[in-house]
Amino acid sequence: MILNHLKQVGTSSKSSVRIIYDANVEREGDLIKISLTGNGFLYNMVRIIAGTLLEVGENKIKPEEVKEILEAKDRLKAGKTLPAIGLCLVNVVYE
Repeated sequence: MILNHLKQVGTSSKSSVRIIYDANVEREGDLIKISLTGNGFLYNMVRIIAGTLLEVGENKIKPEEVKEILEAKDRLKAGKTLPAIGLCLVNVVYE
């Protein structure tokens, strides 16, 4: 999955293209755990991805629409931006 945002905010990176190598959704009791591995993340990117996946779980967005949302490169087609509460950075690997 390659995400390309049109506008960069608060970064010195020359490119806004980010590659997601792995995305996983698990349920642990009442907790929904979304894990993302990528070469970098843009401002609010993880919160937008999580909000979109939440709307899939709530049947507001069909699962097959996620690919279309990504390909459209239009933020307005994606789900809501979730609040930062509960967001946790687990690991950073520098190459």
